[in-house]
Amino acid sequence: AMNINNEQFWAIVPAAGIGSRMQLAATEEAPKQYHQILGKTILEHTLERIDQLDFLAGITVVLNEKDIWWETLNINLSNPLVTTIGGTERIDSVLNGLQVIASQASEMDWVLVHDAVRPCVSLEDIRLLVETLCASKTGGLLVTPVTETLKKLSEGCKVEKTVPREDYRLAATPQMFRYGALRSALEKVLTDNSLITDEANAMENAGHTIQCVQGRADNIKITHKEDLLLAEFFLNRACHD
Repeated sequence: AMNINNEQFWAIVPAAGIGSRMQLAATEEAPKQYHQILGKTILEHTLERIDQLDFLAGITVVLNEKDIWWETLNINLSNPLVTTIGGTERIDSVLNGLQVIASQASEMDWVLVHDAVRPCVSLEDIRLLVETLCASKTGGLLVTPVTETLKKLSEGCKVEKTVPREDYRLAATPQMFRYGALRSALEKVLTDNSLITDEANAMENAGHTIQCVQGRADNIKITHKEDLLLAEFFLNRACHD
């Protein structure tokens, strides 16, 4: 285990989203993390992937209070697994996840927050993230390069200008931060009532310097129906590696 200076590593998987962006048939009511790929739900694939990390102290899955799918799964992990209920926003879910491990985690422990709908993340990338950041005061996140030309739009979907993509990265997960710093950064967001899209965003707002670690482009977030086929391809390939 990579317990550097007795620091523990915790994984939190926010899976409380009911998902508005994926258009499904009326019969398909399950949120996207419960869609099946290769005979398993996306969430199971994600958890089984993270479970292969041998340095975790535990994995916390944050569920929606209306979740009726979790209990139908047959999840068998080697790492200790706990579940808790999330809130309306991602930030509430991550805070609830942090609350669950509060009695066991110390301020300087590491928390890896990973999207439930990123089942294709590579273990090499997660290890690279951990090795790169473990000496850092605050932490950082996996990012992927922007390969397309970026257009900044004005009103009415007109191009205002082309922006240099070299200056930009796509934020991915895991995002890895110190327990204490992350918790207070998220609490500050609630107090300030500011809008954030990920944990790194909250840490930026709290004035921390965030390190980026470039990972593989196949760490896709399953958001649209078309992503399911791509994820199936990547997962299938991983099975046969």
